[in-house]
Amino acid sequence: MEIFMKPSDFLRFSLISIFLAVNLSAQSVLFDFNNIPRYSTFPVSQTVEGITAHFSGTGQGYSIQDAGVLGFTPAGFSGNIIYPNSVYLADLLINFDQTITVFSIIYACQELACDDAATMRVSVYMKGIYVGTDTKIASHPGTWPVDTLACNFPQGFDSVVVHYDHRPPTCQDYGVIFLADNMTVTPAPPPIIVTNVVKLPNGPFQFSFSATPNASFTVFGATNPTLPFSNWAALSGLTEAPAGHFQFTDWQATNMLRRFYRVSSP
Repeated sequence: MEIFMKPSDFLRFSLISIFLAVNLSAQSVLFDFNNIPRYSTFPVSQTVEGITAHFSGTGQGYSIQDAGVLGFTPAGFSGNIIYPNSVYLADLLINFDQTITVFSIIYACQELACDDAATMRVSVYMKGIYVGTDTKIASHPGTWPVDTLACNFPQGFDSVVVHYDHRPPTCQDYGVIFLADNMTVTPAPPPIIVTNVVKLPNGPFQFSFSATPNASFTVFGATNPTLPFSNWAALSGLTEAPAGHFQFTDWQATNMLRRFYRVSSP
């Protein structure tokens, strides 16, 4: 995310141009379905680390079952899992209460001693508008092969459709159903709101921004915005008070005609 500030201050009678690049990262969040009561039939909801996911399905839908319900546990599955309610095709629908940028879920399709595997598809939407799609074919075909269906769309999305897309090309002993477990999502970084861009008396430059309380931020400075990030210098002068309200003062700005800033987290 990049925020541009219009030139607004003068330093040593020369125009000072301000460019603020904000680099944010967010931590991934795991939904393992273990705190949803077993045998619950969709729709169900689960909240993990402040993110609520609402699960539903088309057709006969899905329910929460034990990972060993088939008499064995697919590799990587454990505890409670998402299980189809019938042998017929059904999409898994997931809606989030906030914007997501990365999604993944492990799956296992019904295939018995197969030499190739089905194509799974994930399609994502933002407020009902299509954003993009991705597919996955299990890398190691066989019996109930396990793999990860994933997508990454930095522009963000708030709903997902997990879909059985195509049957295995040659396998004859298959079903158009799948199990799922261990969904991981990465929420979009919270917005950075920059305020109070000023030149203080005697020349120091100052700006403020609001962000996640107690988050770790570092301000970097350079005289040329095209320099590799490794050549930007970490600057002191960033404080947080009260929580979620950050203020940076560049006391060295009095010695420079032009400076660019980046705020990075972490």
